[in-house]
Amino acid sequence: MFSDLAFFSFVQLDDASLHGAYNRWHQLDHRPENLALPGVAWGDRWARVREEDPAHAADSAFADTDFVAMYWFRDPVEHSVDAWDRLGEASFQWGRGPIIPGVERKLLAFFRPVKGYSAPHALVSPDVLPFRPNQGLHITLTRYPEPHGLDAHDSFRWEDTELMPELLKVPGVAGGWTFSFSHAQKHSTLPFADTVSHRPSELRIRLLYVDGEPESTGAAIRGTEQQLAAEPSAPKAGEVLFSSTLSTIVPWRDW
Repeated sequence: MFSDLAFFSFVQLDDASLHGAYNRWHQLDHRPENLALPGVAWGDRWARVREEDPAHAADSAFADTDFVAMYWFRDPVEHSVDAWDRLGEASFQWGRGPIIPGVERKLLAFFRPVKGYSAPHALVSPDVLPFRPNQGLHITLTRYPEPHGLDAHDSFRWEDTELMPELLKVPGVAGGWTFSFSHAQKHSTLPFADTVSHRPSELRIRLLYVDGEPESTGAAIRGTEQQLAAEPSAPKAGEVLFSSTLSTIVPWRDW
């Protein structure tokens, strides 16, 4: 269903008054144009829940992230990404973005899906989760200085066999996916800043689909993560750059 490549964008707005206009542009213009491409399987964007826990952003570069967007592509992925790239240039020539004043893109990068997980109550397979309605996401972005070292290997094993099974038990978690960094977006024509200089696999994303109330589910997710991380057997590899709950943007209501 999906190719072996997905795209993530972490966005910060310079001025809170821009949120309404940005949401309208993304929901009514940018996203529909992208979803109409045959090579785009799915794409959406979520707004960060402003949680009281300061641990939601461990790295100052991502501390003021307002939105996270992602797109799933279909094979052949080279053709799909090329058409997606050309749409970006066409949109600019129409005067309809995606380069917009006041919008800072803190991360523009392609990641490779590692593994999908479904909670029993969701019933559907991990491949169906992106199409299933959700109330939000919980996203954790982690950097591994030695992405193919033994410490990273042990951390990935722990995430797969111990952490993810417990997170799937959290009420309101429908399932999730893990992703490994592939490469930064380098648009063929648009002057996007190079936001990533990391090696392949140095960054990792853990994404949880939330079908419960985002704020309370996010708190339960953090509690489970903290409890397991405090156990002596938990690996210590990896630096968390960003970890936060995000809510689904409802058209016409959240503008």
